[in-house]
Amino acid sequence: MEIDEKLTPTDLLPKIERLWAASGGKIESIEQTCPPESGAPVFTVDGRYTARGWTEWTEGFRYGAALLQFDATGDERFLTIGRDATFGRMASHVSHVGVHDHGFTNVSTYGALLRMMREGKIPGDAGERAAYEIALKVSGAVQAARWRTTADGTGYVYSFNGPQSLFVDTIRSCRALAMAHQLGHVLMGEQDRPISLLGRLVDHARNTARWNVFYGEGRDRYDVRGRTAHESIFNVNDGAFRCPSTQQGYSAFSTWTRGLAWAMAGYPELLEWIDTRSDEDLDAVGGRADVTAMMLRAAIATCDFYLANTPTDGVPYWDTGAPGLAAMGDYLDRPADPFNDHEPVDSSAAAIAAQGLLRLGRYLGDEGTKYWQAGLTVCDTLFGEPYLNTDPEHQGLLLHSVYHHPNGWDHVRPGQRVPNGEACMWGDYHLREVALYVGRVARDEPYYTFFGGSR
Repeated sequence: MEIDEKLTPTDLLPKIERLWAASGGKIESIEQTCPPESGAPVFTVDGRYTARGWTEWTEGFRYGAALLQFDATGDERFLTIGRDATFGRMASHVSHVGVHDHGFTNVSTYGALLRMMREGKIPGDAGERAAYEIALKVSGAVQAARWRTTADGTGYVYSFNGPQSLFVDTIRSCRALAMAHQLGHVLMGEQDRPISLLGRLVDHARNTARWNVFYGEGRDRYDVRGRTAHESIFNVNDGAFRCPSTQQGYSAFSTWTRGLAWAMAGYPELLEWIDTRSDEDLDAVGGRADVTAMMLRAAIATCDFYLANTPTDGVPYWDTGAPGLAAMGDYLDRPADPFNDHEPVDSSAAAIAAQGLLRLGRYLGDEGTKYWQAGLTVCDTLFGEPYLNTDPEHQGLLLHSVYHHPNGWDHVRPGQRVPNGEACMWGDYHLREVALYVGRVARDEPYYTFFGGSR
């Protein structure tokens, strides 16, 4: 990747304004054509959002996008969409015991509303605030209850594949546990045993860093520093680690780039949250220095891998080991090509990764300039063509993303060999989220975090 060392957040403001101008109409169009009873919209087909009957994990992104639109523009139409839908549609997600997605669904909705109330951006009485808080408390506890103990006595929040499965994605869902812990909540177990949500968050983060992130230490023949495995498989009888795996990547021994991006974004934002915790709080889970070092090691390694294995413009192909890349020559030495004949790019991975790069860069201060500038460079690419979609007839905002390439779920347009020209709900959401982040920094507004406070 080629990093623009002179780019500033202020330089991106014209593109950000154009993004928000295009975004609002797309949110309204989705509301008109995607009735909730038809299922949560997942990705576009010929420019129209469609559902996919797997899980409803994208519903929080749908309504969270409206809240981001309000946050950025002050247009109360979108606050109404987001708030009404949160109350009307999201309760089942709060108590959903079957998924690892609580940080995506509920922090993007109830969490966003509570954050904006704390920031003074929206009014609300004590009852409304209490409703958001109780939803987040329950969500964090339900997520933490989806637990499998490992051989060393720690454990992880297991994926919807079952108790044997630790997904790298879930590191970003740990913010559900963070929010609930911050609100003073615990998970109550058998015989009224209180279970620390911070403890489960840190254990999950440790096991993800240990088993899903590689550090070039010879763990196996494919141990390249910073690469990630989508999934780690454990023996459910004794909790022992067995092998890497994947559901949406090319192989267990290559790197699915959206999984990499989840780790890149998840660890830096947890580091920001850890900085707000007291020493006494952290002493119970190993101490500030130990927890911070574990998360920082994973964050730096994954971000370094991204910089080394992404084309010059900062947009990756969907998997670093995708077989068609061998036919594309020196594909890392030029901008990504969404219209090639061999392998799709994944702009949604870039949108998620950009926020991770920015947060890590800011966290590290002067030592993080490389990551900060890389994050701005990725944003500069995504905030313009061919990725930003300003066509009012196409409901997607961020083009050229993929969902599940191995299963062939993504739409391939006539005349094309690989999926391109379409959008997905999480890609659009994270493009909006990183635009809000950069816009706030550019205007010297309160720093944007999921937990609603400046650092």
